[in-house]
Amino acid sequence: MITMDIRKRHIVRTLRAAVLLLFVSAFLSRCASMMTPTGGPRDSLPPVIVNMTPDNFSTNRPLVNHEKIYIEFDEFVQLKDQQKEFFTSPQMKKKPLVSLRGRGVVIQLRDTLEANTTYSLNFGSAIRDNNEGNPLYSMRYVFSTGPEIDSMVMSGYTADSYKADSVSKSFIWFFPADSVENVAEYDSTIFKYKPAVIARAENNGIFIAQNLKPIPYRVYAVQDKNDNQMYEPGSDQVGFLEKSYNPAEMPDFAMWYDSIRQYVTAEPQLYLRMFTDKAFRRQVLSQTERPLQHKAMLYFAAARPKITRLRFDSIPADRVIVDPQTVGRDTIALWFNVPSSSLPDTIKGEITYFKHDTVNQLQEVTEPLKLAWRLIETKEQEREREKLERDRRKAEAAGEEWVEPKKENPFAYKLPLSGEVNPENHLTMDFDYPLTKLDSAAMLLTLTHPDNSIEDIPVYLVRDTAQLRRYYIRAPWKTGGQYTLTIPEGAITDVAGFSNDSIIGKYTVLDPEKFATVKIHVTGKDDSSKYILQLLDGNNALKQEKRDVTTGDWQFNFVPAGEIKFRVIEDKNGNGKWDTGNVVERRQPERAEIYANDEGEDTFATKANWEVEFSIDMNTLFAPVTMESLSRTLEEREAQRLRREAEKRAKEPKTNRNSHDQNNQNNANGFGSFGGFGGGMNNSMNSTGGMFNR
Repeated sequence: MITMDIRKRHIVRTLRAAVLLLFVSAFLSRCASMMTPTGGPRDSLPPVIVNMTPDNFSTNRPLVNHEKIYIEFDEFVQLKDQQKEFFTSPQMKKKPLVSLRGRGVVIQLRDTLEANTTYSLNFGSAIRDNNEGNPLYSMRYVFSTGPEIDSMVMSGYTADSYKADSVSKSFIWFFPADSVENVAEYDSTIFKYKPAVIARAENNGIFIAQNLKPIPYRVYAVQDKNDNQMYEPGSDQVGFLEKSYNPAEMPDFAMWYDSIRQYVTAEPQLYLRMFTDKAFRRQVLSQTERPLQHKAMLYFAAARPKITRLRFDSIPADRVIVDPQTVGRDTIALWFNVPSSSLPDTIKGEITYFKHDTVNQLQEVTEPLKLAWRLIETKEQEREREKLERDRRKAEAAGEEWVEPKKENPFAYKLPLSGEVNPENHLTMDFDYPLTKLDSAAMLLTLTHPDNSIEDIPVYLVRDTAQLRRYYIRAPWKTGGQYTLTIPEGAITDVAGFSNDSIIGKYTVLDPEKFATVKIHVTGKDDSSKYILQLLDGNNALKQEKRDVTTGDWQFNFVPAGEIKFRVIEDKNGNGKWDTGNVVERRQPERAEIYANDEGEDTFATKANWEVEFSIDMNTLFAPVTMESLSRTLEEREAQRLRREAEKRAKEPKTNRNSHDQNNQNNANGFGSFGGFGGGMNNSMNSTGGMFNR
């Protein structure tokens, strides 16, 4: 019975693929009437295929000495973005040459082909009519070097694992599972092997992989930013599935033609969460420099170097301040807390750290350091010095006393001296150098009330735990009245010995009635589960964030009026940040999801002086993904997108709206026959269980 069921399923899929090929062929070769332009609506229809030589889906094609393939259209065409759009499946060592000839394109194969293999030439949107540039989407030319065309089909969806949104135009690579090694702890498949079948996702992240065999495949997705058909860690996004999948054993899925975007789309069977892997870099101290007298820079080739010892001949160890400059800590600043007069032009010393050897093993090494600095006068400084010298000589010649003008204070800081203060974020003050003296007691903060009475407010500075030269000016801020901050001269001194001039800032506090308050009740999977809760605006820009979120009530204050969304990250390791994956170690990234309510809405409106409440159940939000749940989510997102577009069109001038509606009507007239495709393909869907990797 099991054998018969599998055989029946295989026959159904073969028939479905055949219908797909015939339907696509009919779509591409539809009739069109040619007439003289009359000045009516502009042409919005793509070119029509009228002939293919040799025929599409031909078999027993030669492995070498290929005849040229000619595809003729009903009008003159152009090739656009051929390098990005055109690809072959499987990949050929020598890419075919594609050129224009008459009303068609000529393809010249240049590679020796594999026996008994189905090949497809995929043009994407490269072919367009010559007049209006209307693209012919998803055109494919298929042939086989054997007696049969492989006809199995699979669908899927590619998503950015952090943004929780689709990734367009990524390549999907299929490797026969029995032809690649399967090492659980180290996966080198996408580096050592070539995919047998290649598909590409559309703009909505959906892909339909055709011409598959009824065998298990290992599946990967690669963004390929450089259009070189290679995976480049650290640059390209990548996604992988932990198991292998056989198209003959997959549940049925529906396909239909999207008349707006003008391509075939489908319900996804596979779900690939894509991420940017970190490329391996050999650790080495690659460069040093000393740009300032009190500052030296150490540049490492890889992130987070392990430094065990720093020693300098003329500077005590407790006078050297280590300050990472980048998120990955691959660039480190050294600050010397020593008077300028005691700093030599060349500081000699040594560093002990862990460096990769020739076999990429970390070994502790000690290397010398030589940090040279000399004052280099700029042209402007030279001109200013020469002017002062001329003024001095002129004064002396006239018998007058000459007093050198006061130089600009080199003490540098960043602090807004006016504006509105968010009482939750306080004031931020950044310094160019680390501080050696900070007299908080000397700082004065006063509040002038509306009745002109003055109140002293306690104020103090707190250093940021992650950024050495960033401080927060904190106080019990209250709405109403004018705050005046006074930092007297000499209250702050940095490692270079520079001190501040008098600093005075005037501020008001944000009025909470001009903002919304968002309250969220969180139900975690269990008491130990931690999450990161992010408040986004309507454009998915991060505005506020709550870390270490557990079951309970949480609140976002001072939320500007407008559209908001919520992204939730399942913080598996509790480190307060989203962690990417690793394709070699077969480690999936941490899961992130966009919250949607029971009606499928993920975008919500806020207004000034509003208080809105939400309940987020993490058991629902992070439930196992099935084919049905993913399809439902994508349908809801598409419905929201169309709704927003309709609202946008309603606000447009009537002339623009009429033009837009006419174009949509043209699309519907040209491709309406394809609209019911999904219904014929939509057999009953079975439960997918654990098909999707999370």
